[in-house]
Amino acid sequence: MAQERYFSETLFPELEPLSIEVRPERSGTFADNLSLPVHRWFRYPAGFSALWVRQLLQRERDRGRRRVLDPFCGTGTVPLEAEYAGPEAVGLEAHPFLVRVAEAKLHWREEASLLRRAASDLVALARRLPPIAEEPSELLLRCYRPETLQRLRQLLRAWQEQVSAWPATLSALLWLALAAILRPCASVGTAQWQYVLPSKTKAQVADPFEAFLSRVELMADDMSCWQRQARDGKGRILRGDARTCEGVPAGWAELVITSPPYANDYDYADATRLELCFFGEIERWRDLQPAVRRHLIRSCTQHVSALVQETDQLLANPLLAPLQPELQATCARLEEERLLHDGRKAYHTMIAAYFLDMARSWQALRRVTAVGGLVCPVIGDSAPYGIHVPVEEWLGRLALANGFHSWRFEPLRARNVKWQNRKHRVLLQEGLLWIEG
Repeated sequence: MAQERYFSETLFPELEPLSIEVRPERSGTFADNLSLPVHRWFRYPAGFSALWVRQLLQRERDRGRRRVLDPFCGTGTVPLEAEYAGPEAVGLEAHPFLVRVAEAKLHWREEASLLRRAASDLVALARRLPPIAEEPSELLLRCYRPETLQRLRQLLRAWQEQVSAWPATLSALLWLALAAILRPCASVGTAQWQYVLPSKTKAQVADPFEAFLSRVELMADDMSCWQRQARDGKGRILRGDARTCEGVPAGWAELVITSPPYANDYDYADATRLELCFFGEIERWRDLQPAVRRHLIRSCTQHVSALVQETDQLLANPLLAPLQPELQATCARLEEERLLHDGRKAYHTMIAAYFLDMARSWQALRRVTAVGGLVCPVIGDSAPYGIHVPVEEWLGRLALANGFHSWRFEPLRARNVKWQNRKHRVLLQEGLLWIEG
């Protein structure tokens, strides 16, 4: 019989502690990753703790689960930890830039001395290059001092000229090192969640040539460290859509560890706008929709602005029947509430589209998850305009509707309690949604 309940205990008490403490309330955050080898190569805060993933992989490996899937793999936390801990893993990611970041991280087995030598040669070539004459995009001009931007572009030009001379693994690692220094070299501020703040300036910025060599040195040290310690796990990154899980065989995944986008209006495409502009993937903000956003789960109002008139059609989709009438009532309240606020954000459309996308994701996950498999998303609830959306309950109900057997929610930490300027006073939570079946 299907079960649904809430659950609160210490994470994995039967496991021996790692040398670095895993704090349960930080399992759903990226904070620990900023000091971990390989994971720290590129800062992308929309993620979860690699140490927690390592513990879960170790526990489930001992229980016989050897094939792991992350359908929202971001910068590759789960595939990386699988390579470290021993299982086989597949990570799906729809954001094209994050796919490149994750793939580059998986090249940590490359010889560190070769990376150092290639980086030194690249900087030497960049120093010899004449100034780049092409006019950069407006965003880059606003974010960098002229001499800094010139050196960054010389590094990019040198990489482009030498890319065919290196093995593909070295080329990808050097590209990642360049991507990782773009924000430290910027003269403007960067918000906690990676948005660029051109109105806030830094007193000191890094020199691109020095920052690049320093980043490569860090990466080379981390590679040597992991090569001494890691097991022989195998991770793969596939550019793919969690709503279909195309490329993953039926019944393949014995364990699913993931963190889907939260329904909190965070723009995962805009979070990488600086990097996308620098590498020539986009020229301006409006390019994000065709270049990135259209591939992603619809979790921000910018993504659904053209769908407002289709909200009722979204809600009428049979895949959302397990959430009715509550979902329809919540969207109706959001539609009324928006008229009382400047901006009139289409949260009602966003919530409808989000849960339809997540329903399709659960449908795909049921196909690729083995019978008796375990699924654990890190999730948080939402309260746009102060109207609570019980995300963990609704995702649990969608899982049951698509053939999983039970769900339970393990809260980890309270959210929306720190910031004085928060837009509402609804207490939110983040935690683990354990799905069995």
